[in-house]
Amino acid sequence: MTKIVIIGGVAGGASAAARARRVSEKAEIIMLERGEFVSFANCGLPYHISGEIESRDSLLLQTPESFKSRFNIDVRVFNEVIAIDRQAKQLNVRNLITNETYLESYDKLLLSPGASPIKPPISGINHHFVHSLRNIPDMDKVLSTLLLHKPKHATVVGGGFIGLEMVEALRHLGLEVSLLELADQVMGPVDIEMANMLHQKLVDNGVDLRLKTGLAAVNYCPIKLSEADNTDDYDKLLSPHYHLTLDLTDNNSLATDLVILAIGVKPETRLASECGLVLGPLGGIAVDAGMQTSDADIYAVGDAIETADFVTGKPTLIPLAGPANRQGRLAADNMLGGKKLYRATQGTAICKLFDMAISSTGLNEKSLLKQAIPYEKIYVHTASHASYYPGAHPITLKLLFCPDSGRILGAQAAGIDGVDKRIDVLAVAQRAGMTVYDLADLELTYAPPFGSARDVVNQAGMVAANVLLGDEAVCHVQDLHHLTATQMIVDVRNPGELTAVGAIEGAINIPLPELRDRLNELPKDKELLVFCQVGLRGHVAYCMLVQHGFKVRNLSGGYKTYQMVNAHF
Repeated sequence: MTKIVIIGGVAGGASAAARARRVSEKAEIIMLERGEFVSFANCGLPYHISGEIESRDSLLLQTPESFKSRFNIDVRVFNEVIAIDRQAKQLNVRNLITNETYLESYDKLLLSPGASPIKPPISGINHHFVHSLRNIPDMDKVLSTLLLHKPKHATVVGGGFIGLEMVEALRHLGLEVSLLELADQVMGPVDIEMANMLHQKLVDNGVDLRLKTGLAAVNYCPIKLSEADNTDDYDKLLSPHYHLTLDLTDNNSLATDLVILAIGVKPETRLASECGLVLGPLGGIAVDAGMQTSDADIYAVGDAIETADFVTGKPTLIPLAGPANRQGRLAADNMLGGKKLYRATQGTAICKLFDMAISSTGLNEKSLLKQAIPYEKIYVHTASHASYYPGAHPITLKLLFCPDSGRILGAQAAGIDGVDKRIDVLAVAQRAGMTVYDLADLELTYAPPFGSARDVVNQAGMVAANVLLGDEAVCHVQDLHHLTATQMIVDVRNPGELTAVGAIEGAINIPLPELRDRLNELPKDKELLVFCQVGLRGHVAYCMLVQHGFKVRNLSGGYKTYQMVNAHF
């Protein structure tokens, strides 16, 4: 009989425990969790704080009692593993209720310790009005502060998934919110022009967005007795009071009542490191494709490990629930004699911000540039479903692909509706080894309320294939920023659009319906960089001009992409 001990629960550990029992009725399975909750929906924490998920209990997916009754698994909460003795195959465990320690043996050990919130070593960071959000107790502390102290203003530090979700939650509760982000954009997995759509959404919803600004210190402002307490004159209005003053990295200060730290997470590797397991180059636990560590009897999953990036094969840290869940299931099989292999991580993710969503899969342009990977990109702006059916909303899709093979390197999408299914389709296509040529041929569901006869994904594939096949040459906003004397910008939109939406300085305007009759106004000794609002009319103009002997490139994504790239916040 195999004895499996699992350190840590939630996505990785809990899924491994349940899978191990389904595979083997004979195995002895013990799960050790230092906290109170062994399986909870940590991705749902901000939505309970906002009140959108009303019941706290709905976040509790499994309990020690349900694990015991359904799976016959011995779950011990408030039991913290202090050390691992690999030679003796024993764990030193402390019961946090009684403070007693004991030894627990194992045949196979699974590490699922997760990742801990990053807390910078700055003054005042441990003040009780400064919170992180990792688990149920963290959530309870935030809710307690909101209930007891009635804050009017909150500051969120960090613009990643949790940071953005908490900004929305706090605005939903009626608080004034400032968002500090040290980088020049929120939501690091997407590129800055896509993030600019989030920046605009934050500003539109009354958020005080401060990019390139970090937290330098937290200062407590004690509440003084009001004059009324000294004079018994209670008719005077009280001046606003804030609990904290924040020193910022731009040398400004910010008065606030509550701070949510969402700077990021780091792998919890203390146990692995102290027992001599190999760590990877990024600081996570090194594992092979079977989730096996450098010790043949110890496996690791989840946010604490480094896995192979799907595009490059290089080690990466991707703290997402989906990969952790699949890794736990795979590790359970392998601890019981299986030979399953984890097939790398794409990093497919999505985030809701007020009424919009942003999603991505694969590598972004920043990563491709950093790693010197050749790529081409195109942008598509179209409707989430047939535009003539009520309720259609714009979707912006960015597709990154190999300029030689058409291999899909990454994709990003943003909009109000239909973002998730487009990135899901592209994530499947990428994993299946499909190219941009294949995207044009995908047969996807269509009815006016749900999509278009030529879906967003189809359109992206067609545009990308046109580029690779030489049917269209594209330019990008950066090309317009570095215009040479041998180039000219041609705007083929209607004059009213220039007034209503804006124009590019130096561009000549010849509306597409007039273009064929005004070809004599264009020089053939210059390269024409044509654009319209979203790229479609630009493509029509491109085809016309090329056939009349002009040298032309079409601005991918048109003026809308130009606006996205040039937006400043």
